[in-house]
Amino acid sequence: MVAENPLFHGSWTLKKFKATVINDIWPEVMLFTLIATMVTLVSTLTSHSLAISNQILTVLGTVLGLVISFRTSSAYERYSEGRKLWTNMSIASRNLAQIIWIHVPTDRIDKISKERQSTLRAVIEKKSMINLVQAFSVAVKHMLRGEGGVYYEDLYPLVCFLPRYCHDKGATEDDMLPMWKASAMDVEKHQRAYTLTSRNVSPQASRAPSQSPDMSLEKAELGEADGLWHPSIRGRPKKKFDPEQALPFVYSEHPLRPARNPPKESIYDYMPFLHVFKLILKPFSRRRHQEKTTHGIPSRSFTGKKLRPEAIDSNVPLEITLFLSSYLTWLLKNGMLQPALATAMTNGIASLQDTVTNLDRIRNTPLPFAYQAHLRLSLWLYLFFLPFQIFDAFQWLTIPATAFASFLLLGFLEIGQEIENPFNYDLNDLDLDQFCLSIQRELQEITAHTSPEPEVYIFSPWNQPFAPGDRRNAEEMMNDVDHAYHGPDTGMLSIRRTLLKSWWDVDQITRQ
Repeated sequence: MVAENPLFHGSWTLKKFKATVINDIWPEVMLFTLIATMVTLVSTLTSHSLAISNQILTVLGTVLGLVISFRTSSAYERYSEGRKLWTNMSIASRNLAQIIWIHVPTDRIDKISKERQSTLRAVIEKKSMINLVQAFSVAVKHMLRGEGGVYYEDLYPLVCFLPRYCHDKGATEDDMLPMWKASAMDVEKHQRAYTLTSRNVSPQASRAPSQSPDMSLEKAELGEADGLWHPSIRGRPKKKFDPEQALPFVYSEHPLRPARNPPKESIYDYMPFLHVFKLILKPFSRRRHQEKTTHGIPSRSFTGKKLRPEAIDSNVPLEITLFLSSYLTWLLKNGMLQPALATAMTNGIASLQDTVTNLDRIRNTPLPFAYQAHLRLSLWLYLFFLPFQIFDAFQWLTIPATAFASFLLLGFLEIGQEIENPFNYDLNDLDLDQFCLSIQRELQEITAHTSPEPEVYIFSPWNQPFAPGDRRNAEEMMNDVDHAYHGPDTGMLSIRRTLLKSWWDVDQITRQ
């Protein structure tokens, strides 16, 4: 298999250009190119030569190349580890869903009344807990992107049924459970940082969430009912790809933020040199207060360099695993799960907790500042003195040679910085949205499984278990009672001969 060349695969678009690090390194490349131009002009047009000995150039260049290579490799290891951890989360989610859906019994007898419980009740219970498994990956995605709380279009519909208070009688805001209290505080912080648009309508003053909102159809059609907001009604733009439409339509006490909130794109993202004019015109602009922002900070600096969102602490994944653990305890208490399966479910929940902890470690553990600062300063000094050392050999070619060396070395250094935290919205980051949607599709497929009895599908005309040695189907073999397969003395011997013939046929057919 030949890998595709990313530069020439498909059409070259502005988005591909945006995925490069040109926007991040162009000011430094321009600076060192100007220095090379100055050295060349002074040394050529005047009697003073700025050239110096190049004895140290080779040694320092080799050392810097090795250090930059190590920097890029260590960053890619973090990128690769992040992808592996998301794979572990997908596996643990599938395993938990299979245990809940298949092994937790549907046929139950009430211990008090000794009557058979409703099948619908058991199915709703199991499907709701699988929805919590799905919500875990979504909550981790928002946590890694610096988006706190649960009030998102792809998360809130999956967790809104969870209890809000530590008790039901006379509950106040002081009795609100940590997940909901922290989420409400995050919403208030978000509202102070942003001007809400038509998508996020201005909410009422902070109030305690309603546990079981009762809304009339008239108010629901307006998108508002007793201070509650519907994510799909008011001001929601129509999109070609809108996976949130597959989620429940529920009401919330706060406006739901979009599931995906990447930085707003502008012409400055594709033409980085225009940032210079933006800086010049900024004092005269009337819209200074409406600068493009993401997570409360500008998405780029005035030079075009990407600015990372601040890391936040989120207790939503932890709260979800606590509810899954309490559900496991309830199953064991009521004798609905065998010990071996309970161990497997415990390991699955522990795997989810281990995964989110390691993902948080990658996000919150950058390379030490001293290492990054020293490496960048060393590279700057190397590029600063480079034109002085190569002028005697290159003359006028000193300018393009310095520009190329700056672009090459600074680019590799910036790539390491770019992929060190692979959980944001850049095109070089991991596609967390697709990972979550993949988990959602897998869990839906699991709950679509009907758990039929084996006799229904094994002994059918569609099954040829002994092919190619015996191409009869299972139904024909079972009905042919005069065959040697059914003989008390020849049965197993004849079956073994057929399977041995199948091995020989397969071995011959599949070899070239």
